[in-house]
Amino acid sequence: MFQSLIAKYILCVIVCVGLGSASGILSGSGLTDWYQTLNKPSFQPPTWVFGPAWTILYTLMGIAIARVWHKPSSSLKTSAIRLFIIQLILNLIWTPVFFALQQPLYALIIIIIMWVMILLTIRAFKKVDSIAPYLLVPYILWVSFATILNASIVYLN
Repeated sequence: MFQSLIAKYILCVIVCVGLGSASGILSGSGLTDWYQTLNKPSFQPPTWVFGPAWTILYTLMGIAIARVWHKPSSSLKTSAIRLFIIQLILNLIWTPVFFALQQPLYALIIIIIMWVMILLTIRAFKKVDSIAPYLLVPYILWVSFATILNASIVYLN
């Protein structure tokens, strides 16, 4: 049983970090070219912060979904996993929409919906596991900051 949980942790972390990295790669040169020309708010963190921050967040997300996946089958578990997948898809779509398509307004709409889905995922995870929802708290906090940053970029540009 313990080995099964460890295997799920490893698989889920690899999938989350891998998908997050792939989404970043899909953004292409938008990060280095177009993004640099935008007016950004004074609270914009240095670019180097984003890679490590997202790696940590995707790792925590992977551990959280593995914990939920490891629980016995139930309608609550199924619902929680579906919500997680929806918010993850929104997460993966945001980067190419913002950077590759250079559409900060559409990205803002996506990230607001994503924030709501993360909140719903946290609530659903709480019904299935005692630790998993807390692993997503740094994620929703970072996405809250990213939403404010995205909105500021829309406003300033």
